[in-house]
This record gives sequence, structure tokens and C-alpha cells, in this order.
Amino acid sequence: MKAITFDQFGAADVLKINEVPEPVLRPTDLLVRTHAAGVNRADLTHRRGGYGWPDFGDSTVMGLEIAGEVVAIGLEVQGYSVGDRVMGIVGGGAYAEVARIDYRMAMPIPDGMDYIHAAAITEVFVTAHEALIHLGKLQPGESVLVHAGAGGVGGAAVQLAHAVGATVFATAQSSAHDLVRKMGANHVIDYEKEDFAEAVATRTENRGVNLILDFIGAPYFERNVNSLDFGGRLVQIGIMGGIENAKIPLDRLLYRHLQIMGTVMKSRSQEVKHAMSRRFKERWLSQFGKDGLNPIIDSVYPLAEAGAAQKRMEDGLNVGKIVLTT
Repeated sequence: MKAITFDQFGAADVLKINEVPEPVLRPTDLLVRTHAAGVNRADLTHRRGGYGWPDFGDSTVMGLEIAGEVVAIGLEVQGYSVGDRVMGIVGGGAYAEVARIDYRMAMPIPDGMDYIHAAAITEVFVTAHEALIHLGKLQPGESVLVHAGAGGVGGAAVQLAHAVGATVFATAQSSAHDLVRKMGANHVIDYEKEDFAEAVATRTENRGVNLILDFIGAPYFERNVNSLDFGGRLVQIGIMGGIENAKIPLDRLLYRHLQIMGTVMKSRSQEVKHAMSRRFKERWLSQFGKDGLNPIIDSVYPLAEAGAAQKRMEDGLNVGKIVLTT
């Protein structure tokens, strides 16, 4: 089969398309003819060497998110048959014509949805659900600030928060404001021209919000804490801006009874990942479709152009998900 490989860590141009053996089917696996694969920020970390060498989890081929057709099933698989259309998160191997997925991580593709949109759902929406609902305990009538609201996970979080019935604040570059509002944000903040903490304070009469989802890290940390209402929760799901010199106003943390949590899916055990996928599927899968939840597609590239797709993400040009087709 064809797959994206590389023999050294580095810039996007280290990625090449080559012939590699198909993955071996294990008892709890589905073997899937991959029609589309989502591009995620973890793929960039993988390419740069952040996960080590040569094994990057379940496969030496990169990629965490697939949509395709089942071509074989393991002996212990339940609930799936050859020919089923499935999507889900894999432990590597998505950047290939054939991938294997633990059937407990797989989900049926909603009726009427194409493979490109299906490949853009699971990684971002499962992560968003875990941060917003399972950890963040977002309730109807509460308020939430979602940073990077035009990104993959950010856009998913905006949609889920709106569906819950929360008041949604989101940061985004000005060119994406209309899209973020369309996804369900009530207040969109231009992070390049506005201080988001001041904007939140102004629009909440200095109360702050009940929940914040942050991908940035140290540069936002102090302002995030200062933007939380009494009993507020901060869920840290990324550190794109770095970890150095993060300041925490301890008096605010103490007297406002705040909670700070962190979560990263890739480093969790397989059992925890099964539970995360199951929680999302049970709560939200039936709500995807024409008039319901939908992933935002930024761009689509053929598998052979995976380097160009990653470069687009690396340069911060994407608004929504980037997808590869095979």
C-alpha cells in the first residue's frame, strides 16, 4: 500500500510517499480502506521528533484520524462487518491507504456524510467533548471562553458549547469572525487587537466566565485565571505558546475557588481512550448531519501532498480541519 514515510525528523518536506506493508490484523481490529485522514497538530510534533523514533504508538506511519470502509475484521470484533463505513481515532497509521483501528475506537459514519467530513470529526470533537463536558462540566446557561475558536478543536468546542446551551465567547483572528459566529459563538474576540481578559470583563460586568478551554499555555495563563468567575474551571488542552514564565495569581485561585485541569489524549491509556470515544459517541453522534453538528473543512489535499497540508497548518493558515484523501 502507499503511505507517507520519512527517514529523518525535520521540516514538512521530509515527508514522502512510498510503498509499505499493510498493517497486520489483530483480534480486536478493523482493517479499513482509508478514504480520508484528518491532519492534526500532533502530526507536526511527530514529524519534528516529539514522540521519538522509530515507534510512534501503534504504527510507524503517522496520522491519528481516519474515515473509510471496513475490509476485514478481527476475531474478537463486535458490532461491525466488512463493508461498513467507519471513522475514528487510531494509534498511528492514518496517512496510508489501509489502516487498522481498534473497533472500540471506531464509530459508524452518519448517514449522508462523505468521507472527507467524517475524517474531520473524531479527533477534534472527542477532545472538545472531553474538555467541555466530561472535565469542564459545562451546563446550560453557563458561559465558556474557547481560545482558537476557528481551529479544529476550538471550532468543535464552539459548536458543542452552543448545543449545550451555553453563552460562548471565542478568540479568533478577524478574518474568521463570521465563521465562528456561524458555528455558535455569541461573542468573538479579535486576539490580535483586543486583550481577551479585558473583553471578557467588559462583556460579563467583571464577573468572568464559568469555563475556559485553552490551547496557548504560558502567555495566556494568568489572564485565563483572572477571567474566571467564582467556581470557574480552566481546562488546558495545549501549550502552543510555550510553558515558560507562566504566572498564576494564587489569591484569585484561592478566593474564587477555581479549578485548573489538563488533558492530552495521546498519552492516555487505551482503556481511557475507549471511554472517551464512547462518551462522545453516545452523547453526540446522532446530532451530526445537514442541520446539526458538522466539522468545518479548511482544505483537502491528496495523500502525496501531506507535506504541503502540514505546512499550511504549521503556518497558521487553516480555519477548520485539513484533510488528506487517498
